[in-house]
Amino acid sequence: MKKEQKHETDYIKKYQDEGYMTNYLFENGCLIDSESKYAYKPDEIFIVAHHRYEGMSDPDDMSILYIIETKDQKKGTHLIGYGPTADLEEAEFFKDIPKANYSKNADINELT
Repeated sequence: MKKEQKHETDYIKKYQDEGYMTNYLFENGCLIDSESKYAYKPDEIFIVAHHRYEGMSDPDDMSILYIIETKDQKKGTHLIGYGPTADLEEAEFFKDIPKANYSKNADINELT
């Protein structure tokens, strides 16, 4: 995958304009809808797309923006750090999402 040049906020805005309004937080081993507080398990999450970023001034500043749909048709985004600063529990959560739940455009092989 090519390195993305746009900033995370550019993509978040783009997806919000397309209806991906829900913000998700990672807490206690689940992805939490910030409004309803529903705790999603990996098999309830579908990855529509992802965008990878590397900091311009600090290559260790790396993140992935996930574009998410859930089993109950909520649509939103979640930003996760990866590389040396990654939260290992959060990274494992995303690895536990079944490969069948990744869109062909999400390119799961680039993430695992």
